[in-house]
Amino acid sequence: QVQLVESGGGLVQPGGSLRLSCAASGNILGITTMGWYRQAPGKQRELVATITSGGRTNFADSVKGRFTISRDNAKNTVYLQMNSLKPEDPAVYSCTSVYHGLPLWGKGTLVTVST
Repeated sequence: QVQLVESGGGLVQPGGSLRLSCAASGNILGITTMGWYRQAPGKQRELVATITSGGRTNFADSVKGRFTISRDNAKNTVYLQMNSLKPEDPAVYSCTSVYHGLPLWGKGTLVTVST
């Protein structure tokens, strides 16, 4: 009943920054935690960052200190600010939400890091 639409992906140089946005629509009352996954070719999908309804955040060790996650509950939108991007960061980044205890994903937005 919930749709997640990501935006903000693109091409950035190493050391650069991007901000991803994810807007949730539909029956949003069941959403608690929101966050971001990423998946690169040949790799497992990994959880990048999460934020609860109360604002508690968690980050993967690989992005800790470089990425931040924030949430605008009024807009039903979650953001991922990615700074100091590294060559190992390129992937399809997918927004996720926990909807009535079950995880949902958006279709993803591509982040490419290249010179």
